[in-house]
Amino acid sequence: MSNVAVIDYGMGNLHSVAKALEHASPDTNVLVTADHEQILNADRVVLPGVGAIRDCVGEIQRLGLDHIVKNVVDSGKPLLGVCVGMQVLMTFSAENEGTQCLDIFSGQVDYFGDNLTDPASGDRLKIPHMGWNQVTQSREHPMWDNIDQDARFYFVHSYYVKPEDEAITAATSNYGFRFTTAIDQDNVFAVQFHPEKSQHDGLQLYKNFLNWNGKS
Repeated sequence: MSNVAVIDYGMGNLHSVAKALEHASPDTNVLVTADHEQILNADRVVLPGVGAIRDCVGEIQRLGLDHIVKNVVDSGKPLLGVCVGMQVLMTFSAENEGTQCLDIFSGQVDYFGDNLTDPASGDRLKIPHMGWNQVTQSREHPMWDNIDQDARFYFVHSYYVKPEDEAITAATSNYGFRFTTAIDQDNVFAVQFHPEKSQHDGLQLYKNFLNWNGKS
């Protein structure tokens, strides 16, 4: 039986993520843990996150999990970032008057803005971006297996990722403008949306992760 560790630093919807993973693959042992050894010994690792990024990064660092995440990345085992768990992988976030992140990927996290409008209708768009939106896959990847192009996933966020290298963008969505909603490089895949809230396609994404060997 394979093991997947869901990193617990007190800032993610851990129960929902764990239950979705268990549903996607009943034969997988899902561990919700902050224990360094359990995380490093797991076959796959999920880094979730909700809330203010300064609090998330602060707790990750306080628990010494920043070094563990970097070790997982270097190990080659599959790592999945979800929502703020995607954002913390970047260099810097504009949230909370500026927050240094883990710098796994070069790039920043920016605010959508208070005056965001739909370019087609001119209508004001609400922030946070909350609800269902289409996800346009940038290229083929094992994580997209059995998920249709422009499938809809559930979002809740006010900040979005701007990678320095556009080549790591695995998918985009449109909310006033087109922005990155998934990134991938080597054994790391991360998404801005919440698969655990995205019904069938979200469960399929988790199933794909539990079958993924960490290679594109």
